Amino acid sequence: MPKDSTEFIDTDLLDAQKTGFAAMSDVPTGSMNRPPTREEIEAMVSEKQLKLAELKRAQEELERERAGLEELRRRQTEFQTGKEEMVMHLTRGVGLLEEQELRLRRDAESMARSLEAFREALQKVRCLNDGSWSQDNYQAELTSALTTLENARMEWNSARMKFPVLTGELPESAPSQQQAQLFPANASFGELCKIGFALTWPLAAVGFALMGLVLLRH
Repeated sequence: MPKDSTEFIDTDLLDAQKTGFAAMSDVPTGSMNRPPTREEIEAMVSEKQLKLAELKRAQEELERERAGLEELRRRQTEFQTGKEEMVMHLTRGVGLLEEQELRLRRDAESMARSLEAFREALQKVRCLNDGSWSQDNYQAELTSALTTLENARMEWNSARMKFPVLTGELPESAPSQQQAQLFPANASFGELCKIGFALTWPLAAVGFALMGLVLLRH
């Protein structure tokens, strides 16, 4: 039968009925006209507990997936940071080592040239023999010998400025011989005390003497 357009429809009543039907959807069919029994309530409680357990398992699984993604992101960040850091350090290291290698190579080449010059100068100086000079060529031989010695001296002085090893200089980190003699590496505690007393007793004697003079004045 078609509805009259002038017929009054209570929409609030319809909404209330729909809400009531939705609330009773979990109640078994055929029990709409009676309250749920204890067994039905326990069944609904068990069903809700199962759903909560499933939701908990799903949450735990999501937590594990999230933790895995966080670890993956951390490792990716570590990879990117480590790569950039090592590229920067290694690039700088390559430049520094290449510069140092070039400098050392130049020093080695310069040392090789000085070594060859030393050998030639040494051979020339050893060949100088004033006993073989005659009276006629004495002046010329003497001038030539002095020139040879002057060239050898210039070569020696030039090499000394470039190579500290020729002057006998030791590295700064190497202990001096005097320190090694004063404080032997295998000295016992008693021996170190004796050495310390031997070094400080003159100062102590001066201090006692000054104290005695002060007491005598008072």
